[in-house]
Amino acid sequence: MMKAELLRDLCCPETHQSLRPASEGVLASLNERIRAGQVRNRAGMLLEQPCEGGLLREDATVLYPVRQGLPILLIGEGILVGATAALPASI
Repeated sequence: MMKAELLRDLCCPETHQSLRPASEGVLASLNERIRAGQVRNRAGMLLEQPCEGGLLREDATVLYPVRQGLPILLIGEGILVGATAALPASI
């Protein structure tokens, strides 16, 4: 996915915690919920496209998506992990 040197230099834009690649299991679960229309990012936008990858914050509560090989490190693009399954599509 990403070179270790680059990953070492990246951090969460909100808390400055370190980031690590999301596991295949986390991505599979998240993408299943995206396909079901149950996931919004922190800006409130309903996600329609599965994540090809993701960087998980050290506390494992926020995932930043990777699109076309680039991490999207914007606070509003972050996805609350664990809380996404409970979001109704009408929010």
